[in-house]
Amino acid sequence: MESKENTLTDQHFTTTTSWFRAAAPYIHAHGGATFVIAFDGESIADQGFDNLIHDLAILNSLEIRLVLVFGARPQIEAHCHTLNVPVHYHNGLRITDDASMQIARSVIGDLRIAIEAKLSAGMPQTPMADARIRCVSGNWVTARPAGIIDGVDLGHTGEVRRVDSVAIHQQLAQGNMVVISPLGYSLTGEIFNLSADAIATAVAGSLQADKLIFIGQSNENLPREITVNQIHEFNHPLLNAAKTACELGVDRVHLLDRQMDGALLQELFSRDGAGTLVSATSFETTRQASIDDVGGILELLQPLEANGTLVKRSRELLEREIDQFTVMERDGSVVACAALYPYPENKMAELACMAVASNYRSQGRGKRLLSYLEQRALQNGLSALYVLTTQTAHWFIEHGFQPSNIADLPVEKQQLYNFQRNSKVFKKPLK
Repeated sequence: MESKENTLTDQHFTTTTSWFRAAAPYIHAHGGATFVIAFDGESIADQGFDNLIHDLAILNSLEIRLVLVFGARPQIEAHCHTLNVPVHYHNGLRITDDASMQIARSVIGDLRIAIEAKLSAGMPQTPMADARIRCVSGNWVTARPAGIIDGVDLGHTGEVRRVDSVAIHQQLAQGNMVVISPLGYSLTGEIFNLSADAIATAVAGSLQADKLIFIGQSNENLPREITVNQIHEFNHPLLNAAKTACELGVDRVHLLDRQMDGALLQELFSRDGAGTLVSATSFETTRQASIDDVGGILELLQPLEANGTLVKRSRELLEREIDQFTVMERDGSVVACAALYPYPENKMAELACMAVASNYRSQGRGKRLLSYLEQRALQNGLSALYVLTTQTAHWFIEHGFQPSNIADLPVEKQQLYNFQRNSKVFKKPLK
């Protein structure tokens, strides 16, 4: 009899192997990419911060170019309270007088040193063993005073004027991890207290980073994906920064919950991630299939062919008929497909090979794909769709198809009808 220990070991290896195989496309895609990762002061104070450092080390080992921007608001506030220095905000910005600026400089300097120390660790038997991370900091953010807003003088609070992207790129090209503090320096030699979120956004835009990742407060009330045009529908303090980043040319902005251990790796190396993705355009697209999609379509169809839902198609046949297929693509993977075989002389088309990946069902994709194909058929001058099915009749009835007869099919299709399979025929008029 197999021992419980052996069974658990086998399960562990199976899980680990499956994860690496699923993550492989993302590991290849992210190599050499530039990520700006911003985390707030609460993240630094969180008990899971060491795990975040370990995850950053993993990204660095995969040759991902990292720029880290950290915040310090709670730490500065705590020191202000300890020293009885009043804390005031206006429109979400700190009013930084001389005393609080002195505290900010001290606190931010200590935090930077602490972060660099954690990134320098390399003890054996730890996730940082042999990491050998080189991290650098510098005066790469030029600032100007925020000035007087609504009659309120913000003092030493500033805003980003310019980012020295050339210098940062040079450091990244040398394999260095760049650490940027929430401070900026003016052309007159002054120091300003800046918003870490604003710095991260400006840096990501200036570098044309592949990703901007915010690690901070919970995003549990947000959907997994938001386009820039949908931002006004939701309430989250980082959405405006995400919108600005997209407008500056950053393709994807990710919002992660600091309290979710491993959220960074899950977001980057799995199809569905662990946070909220903000992008200029939809993360998921529907388009005509190409020959490169054959493998993905086969993966969708094979389980349904095995249980008899669909008629088996060979790779060769699929390659010949690929122009008839439409796919829904999500982050480079085919998650749904269907084929449309037109019969122009009958002004109708057969809907076939409709399939949605098992972990993406019951989310409306089938309905959206059907609607897309109906519009495509109408544009081609067709007036009806028909489908032959053995196991999904109810779904098609729920979406407007009506029972029909073999005699209503195009003559060519009637001649190919498989009486042994005994599929039911359904038809839907288009309008």
